[in-house]
Amino acid sequence: MENSSEKTSPAWMKLPSWLLSQTAAHSQRLLAEGFASVGARGYHYRLMATLEEFGPASQAELGRRSGIHLSDMVATLNELAEDSFVERSPDPGDRRRNVISLTTAGERRLRVLEKQLAKCQDELLAPLSPADRRKLNGLLTRLVAHHDQGAGTPEAPWR
Repeated sequence: MENSSEKTSPAWMKLPSWLLSQTAAHSQRLLAEGFASVGARGYHYRLMATLEEFGPASQAELGRRSGIHLSDMVATLNELAEDSFVERSPDPGDRRRNVISLTTAGERRLRVLEKQLAKCQDELLAPLSPADRRKLNGLLTRLVAHHDQGAGTPEAPWR
């Protein structure tokens, strides 16, 4: 029979919800520190990656596609435009609206952020084999899809 002094951790510390919370906290810290080390934020990556994948878009459309709330979108766009990573131009179909595009400098910056993101992913998942990483990703994707059911793009933890 196991003596209580021999236990390494309480039972609740083995619950999936607690383990996921702890892993999410580590992930958020790694991402925030990793992006900060190159003078960026997670929102910068998310917005530029969305522009690269889907092309130029309005602020509202970018918000929907990237999961960035419109109240955060303007500040993020201002930061990126100030560094010439994105540009705003009038929408030819509706002059009241701007279309946001990724610039060549933004494409180069996105490559830097992708390298930083890969380092963070590798650090977070260091104890897992490539097969375990794929399996974990598949399981997490299923969980998110199940709990998100039609709610749109989930809010990613990195800002």
